[in-house]
Amino acid sequence: MMGIVKRLSERYRYSWVVLKEMVKTDFQLRYQGSFLGIAWSILKPLMLFCVMYMVFVRFLKFSDGTPTFPLVLLLGISLWNFFSEATSMGLNSITGRGDVLRKVDFPKIIIVISATIGSLIGLAINMCVVLLFCLLSGQAHFTWRVLLLPINFIEFYILALGCALLLATMNVYFRDIQHIWDVLQQTLFYATPIIYPLSMVEQRLGEQYGPLIEKIMLLNPVAQIIQDIRHNLIAPDTTPTIWNLCHQWWIQLIPIAIVLLCVVLGLHVFKKHDWQFAEVL
Repeated sequence: MMGIVKRLSERYRYSWVVLKEMVKTDFQLRYQGSFLGIAWSILKPLMLFCVMYMVFVRFLKFSDGTPTFPLVLLLGISLWNFFSEATSMGLNSITGRGDVLRKVDFPKIIIVISATIGSLIGLAINMCVVLLFCLLSGQAHFTWRVLLLPINFIEFYILALGCALLLATMNVYFRDIQHIWDVLQQTLFYATPIIYPLSMVEQRLGEQYGPLIEKIMLLNPVAQIIQDIRHNLIAPDTTPTIWNLCHQWWIQLIPIAIVLLCVVLGLHVFKKHDWQFAEVL
């Protein structure tokens, strides 16, 4: 019994060391050779925010009419960048580590986890910038709901990890997944209220269909999580969520059920095929 415990302990310690080194290496290589280096993790979402703000808010008038909308937009872009980057990096993580898989024996899931943690570090940096803007602008309405943010971020990471595991596994066998996911990401981006407020849906579709479409959109876990974080951090009074739009508890739990299904399915599919990765690659 003691021998089994010792082997498990050594295996865990070895896996933890490998994970830390991979996260460190991936994060350093991500900006290697660029003049600004890690600063791009801040500049990229800020530059994208400026473009989106000028085009969609100033020119096309995509706004809910509140002074907090620029902050809500910046937060939404930062959150989307994390999800997009985590899933894209996770998708290519296994195929990009084929040489390591053939030489070193360690749990393959560490490769995908390290890719998503690298994106999580970038999100943490971006959230510091968002928080700074919130404090400087004085527009954010901080309430006790900020205590719920850790739950929101854990849910978001679990969703990203589940998607990354599925995509990484499929990409080993079907390289077309990369191009398909690029298209699906664009579709998901515009189907999620990131660059436009959710209230705009009802304005454009009317009272007959608007409220129903809003609820359907919030069944998407990405939309549900982004709206929840916006609600809990910046604008609880003006940011609709599935919790205050839908009053049936079983509907409210659908996005969470999708997140759990995604990560369970991702783990199952990945574990079922990971022993073949080195051979296929």
